[in-house]
Amino acid sequence: MKALVTGGAGFIGSHLCEALLERGDDVVALDDLSTGRLENISHLMAKGGFQFIQGSAANQALVDELAEQCDPIYHLAAAVGVELIVSEPVKTIQTNLQTCQAVFSAAAQFGRCVLLTSSSEVYGKGKAVPFHEDDDTRLGPTSLSRWSYAASKIVSEHLALAYHQQHRLPAIIVRLFNTVGPRQTGRYGMVIPRFIQAALDGDDLCVYGSGRQTRCFVDVADVVEALLKLPAEGQAIGQVFNLGSDEEVSINQLAKKVIAVTGSKSRIQRMSYEQAYGVGFEDLLRRRPSLEKIRKLIDYRPRRSLDEILARTARHFKDAGQT
Repeated sequence: MKALVTGGAGFIGSHLCEALLERGDDVVALDDLSTGRLENISHLMAKGGFQFIQGSAANQALVDELAEQCDPIYHLAAAVGVELIVSEPVKTIQTNLQTCQAVFSAAAQFGRCVLLTSSSEVYGKGKAVPFHEDDDTRLGPTSLSRWSYAASKIVSEHLALAYHQQHRLPAIIVRLFNTVGPRQTGRYGMVIPRFIQAALDGDDLCVYGSGRQTRCFVDVADVVEALLKLPAEGQAIGQVFNLGSDEEVSINQLAKKVIAVTGSKSRIQRMSYEQAYGVGFEDLLRRRPSLEKIRKLIDYRPRRSLDEILARTARHFKDAGQT
């Protein structure tokens, strides 16, 4: 097969491109490098069957041309990170919606399977933990830009399913929960690389809020393994799946684990959400997915524990000289 990966130079996209090539597929990676990085895919450039195109997934003519050649299409291009979302809400909304429109239109025209990576953010302020794919969503007011990302992802999902219903687009939606691992940076607020970088530098680890909020972190290798399988499953078409880990950890515990795995003497300090992101920022106390649906379809089970993830990511930071 020849797969198209939008956002192919990003953290997850680069790992997906790598895995597709290892499987024997040809790969076209499309990325405008706004948040993606060439160094993420530099080791793939000389490989046969790999092509990188610098451009926007919102460019309809370009995406049409690539969709005619490629199947499946993995649509990962999106605004990422809380800091970017809060500071550039216009870019967040435009990027997420314009790229989806271009990709879904092109895929429908040529009958290509599209896998859209959505986000756990679509569950908004939901409190029915663990989150199931058919749960209701509840967001904060539109006056708070913090919810613009979640809203844009919800509309992106609606658009994918509308194309599936009206134009028979073979669409699959995957809601990612805190994917981490090598090549992820803390540039846009991602907590684990931010903590690891601080610990290796001997700086304080800054925990936002009380630190009692819990999250579930999954290794990018486990996520990519599932992404490879889903397009081949006919029962996945027109469906939404949670993808992540259900191993919960508080951010306070996470900071202590990072200090331990890096052998750092760093301390933990706290900062209010208001100080970090401005007035009115809201965060969820818990965010844990139900994995029943994806487990039933492809027997998905994350194989790497949080301790393994932290050790692997810390080694990458050291080897890459990011300290």
